[in-house]
Amino acid sequence: MKKLLILAALGLSLLAFGCAKKEVKSEPVAPKQEQTQTTQSEVVEEKVTEEVVAPSPMELYEQNYAKLPTSHKVVKGECLWWIAEYKDIYNDPFMWPLIYKANRDQIKNPDLIYPNQVFAIPRDFSLDELKESRKMAGAPRPYLPPQTANIPAKLRQELGWSF
Repeated sequence: MKKLLILAALGLSLLAFGCAKKEVKSEPVAPKQEQTQTTQSEVVEEKVTEEVVAPSPMELYEQNYAKLPTSHKVVKGECLWWIAEYKDIYNDPFMWPLIYKANRDQIKNPDLIYPNQVFAIPRDFSLDELKESRKMAGAPRPYLPPQTANIPAKLRQELGWSF
């Protein structure tokens, strides 16, 4: 009983103190640069102004989508379902047939993949290909991926999803 009380007190003290927070270092903001231009008789100052146009949400999504990996090296214990489920691959396990179809030269049986195989991850596919793949994987109707899935921006727009 005494050990249980000590363990509970220790647990509560850890809970009360929590984890240390990472110190955030902020750098001072540099003032806008000024350029001076001198001629023979006069001094002209020009302020350099940079107009920064913020990218649209669709452009940001496309930039992030372009950074996603286009290949994956199989590790012992993985299956196509798990690979498709990774957040940086498709974030949807029912999209595994896309990987299977793109790598049929290496995959004879989708239930048998081997460590150190390198699979291409298709990033450009149509809505029909997506629905067919999800249907093949046994996804529920209407065979649309969740909104958190990594799909091309044009498909998100076609489905009417936000970015």
